[in-house]
Amino acid sequence: MAATPITVASTQEKLLRARAASARLALLSTEEKNALLLAIADAIEANGKNILDANREDMERSALDGAMRDRLLLTPTRIQEMARGVREVAALPDPIGETLAEWTKSNGLRIRKVRVPLGVIGIIYESRPNVTVDTAVLALKSGNAIVLRGGKEAARSSQRLVGIMTAVPGLPSGAIELLDSSTRQSVQELIKARGLVDVIIPRGGAGLISFVTENSSVPVIETGAGNCHIFVDESADFEMADRIVINAKTQRPSVCNAAEKLLVHERIAAEYVPRITKKLIDAGVEVRGDDKVRALTTGLEVGPAAEQDWYEEYLRLCMAVAIVANVDDAIAHINRYSTKHSDSIVTTNEVNAHKFLRGVDSAAVYWNASTRFTDGAEFGFGAEMGISTQKLHCRGPFALAELTSTKYEIIGTGQVR
Repeated sequence: MAATPITVASTQEKLLRARAASARLALLSTEEKNALLLAIADAIEANGKNILDANREDMERSALDGAMRDRLLLTPTRIQEMARGVREVAALPDPIGETLAEWTKSNGLRIRKVRVPLGVIGIIYESRPNVTVDTAVLALKSGNAIVLRGGKEAARSSQRLVGIMTAVPGLPSGAIELLDSSTRQSVQELIKARGLVDVIIPRGGAGLISFVTENSSVPVIETGAGNCHIFVDESADFEMADRIVINAKTQRPSVCNAAEKLLVHERIAAEYVPRITKKLIDAGVEVRGDDKVRALTTGLEVGPAAEQDWYEEYLRLCMAVAIVANVDDAIAHINRYSTKHSDSIVTTNEVNAHKFLRGVDSAAVYWNASTRFTDGAEFGFGAEMGISTQKLHCRGPFALAELTSTKYEIIGTGQVR
């Protein structure tokens, strides 16, 4: 007897399943959703060896190197962290059903504005297996179905993780769907699925984000690139500034909240620029500078910064340094060149600090802290879908609350107009 052929669902079939699942997920109670999340965390831990085996295959086939290869790698510790993150999301308050406003009109109508799920979320991301889990559990907690389109380098890891999550008893069929990552066709189908998908989230490099925002017919929450700045003001504590600059640049240079540019007030430049430049070089950072910076750093290896440098997100151990006249000049420079992600001022001057906080047009603006804190977990969100650099529907690290919309519930006693 011939074996029954294995059928692979098309993108359209997966999207239809997700749409049907979204209606069921919206009706789950907080207790039901939390039980599913805790079961997913247990299943991830119980299947650690299987996950590592799949990830090993991805690693062996991958041509990625450096920081990108590290993003792909899973270890027993990272799997434990993944499971812990799921439990942290389960412990967070459920946004669904929250009453945001309520009032009674003179005609007796009671009007209530409440949070509801978005519906079906599509996310397109690169080779980070942890994103598969983080985004799926955030979607589940907020009552949404999710359609995942990960990078091909992590295909086996993502397949194994999705298989583990969808095998949890009680999870509605279609709640978590994974699209084929071997071709770009699935991306095209996902971003054109208006009516089946409610929002698309591109999470990755500038090329991916640009392609999705320019071609999607589905609304997009843009997770932007991070050309992040540190401005060291004239009253800055040099020791504090050193710690912040070195941390923001070197702690994990391949991520979007790493600092790429350093601005220094001209009144302290002669003393501070050579000092921090040497420390950056000693930390393995390639330093580029404007003409004033290079004149102050003779004897140190500082390359020229071209105009394009001020726009570039390096994502590596490279930093461009410029001297500015004052806080207003720093704000103008940042607003011209930044990607509106995360920028920081180091100063003891409260007037300048508040001017910077108000004047810099970015999603996250810091005073005396590293830009590396722009992260959902660091903000107390448990995990994140990404960092939004746009102004509509959400901005900055976004998670559960931003995966909701609102609707009005109106309760009457027979009123007519």
